[in-house]
Amino acid sequence: MKKDNDEMTEIVEKNDVTDDYNFARDQYYELASKGSEALDMMMEVAREMEHPRAFEVLSTMLKNNADIVDKMMDLQKKKVDLSGSPKKDDKSKGLTQNNVFVGSTAELQKMLSGQSEVIEHDNDGTD
Repeated sequence: MKKDNDEMTEIVEKNDVTDDYNFARDQYYELASKGSEALDMMMEVAREMEHPRAFEVLSTMLKNNADIVDKMMDLQKKKVDLSGSPKKDDKSKGLTQNNVFVGSTAELQKMLSGQSEVIEHDNDGTD
């Protein structure tokens, strides 16, 4: 019965993660959209006022809107980490390339064939 309870907990946790992700994503989209509207209005104000403080506020708003977009990307990464889905790099972790064998040819043949007897090579100059 514990196994069923663990599976149920896992399903609930996955649903919670998905629901939380969707909520946070929607909030970030809304903030970014409202931030873009506010930026447009502030640009008009800064142009009309030609005051350094207005341009300072505008630059701060630009930075804040860029931070929202950055946080959206972080949210995406966190969702992938929490969902436990394999990354593209995980597939190649078991792959070993460029192996180097240090030993004699006879030892290599023995290792590859899995036999205890070694195939000898005669050095009479003919192939």
